[in-house]
Amino acid sequence: MALRTFVKISGITNLSDARYCAGMYVNLIGFSLEEGTEKFVNPAQYKEITGWVSGLEFVGEFDTLSASDALEILKDYPSITWVEHTRIDDLVTLKKAGYQVIYKKDLAEVKHMEKDVATKLQEEGILFHITSNDDPLTLNDKEVISLLTKECEVILGAGVSSENVIGLIDELNLKGIVLEGGEEIKPGLKDFDELADILEVLEIEE
Repeated sequence: MALRTFVKISGITNLSDARYCAGMYVNLIGFSLEEGTEKFVNPAQYKEITGWVSGLEFVGEFDTLSASDALEILKDYPSITWVEHTRIDDLVTLKKAGYQVIYKKDLAEVKHMEKDVATKLQEEGILFHITSNDDPLTLNDKEVISLLTKECEVILGAGVSSENVIGLIDELNLKGIVLEGGEEIKPGLKDFDELADILEVLEIEE
């Protein structure tokens, strides 16, 4: 079994999500590593979760910390091979440190500079995680994303549902999608809802 596209799950906080993602052959699962954020995962929690899963790669997710601060934190998360950040310059530094990197940005912030952003990301080998408050995506949103995907690799984290995911991947020439991990109702018990619905649509029986 496999998925028909590249999939990242952000904000993992529990073993139930991690195990489910591994079983569904998700490519990446992400962990918030900035203290004070809603889904922050400390080194002990991270080790407990990731020690039970295999077959996927782990992403350290940052929003505001400098590359040097992020690198210091990453020393406590040695199995992380990818880093996501909201600033390109910090990602360039992190890439030089040996990590594969993802740029996370809201679509509204790049609409008028999409060509310049896409060119920079392509030159630096940075994957682009697009977010948006628009759900569903507007026609203009799709036009901007289509321009970006001509220049760089895009994973879409907005406006995705089980009904439209395959259409969006084909229409916008996406590398893949990004979904959000949930919260456990109690240890070991999860209500996966839409995440599971989308992944099941993407399943390919081999």
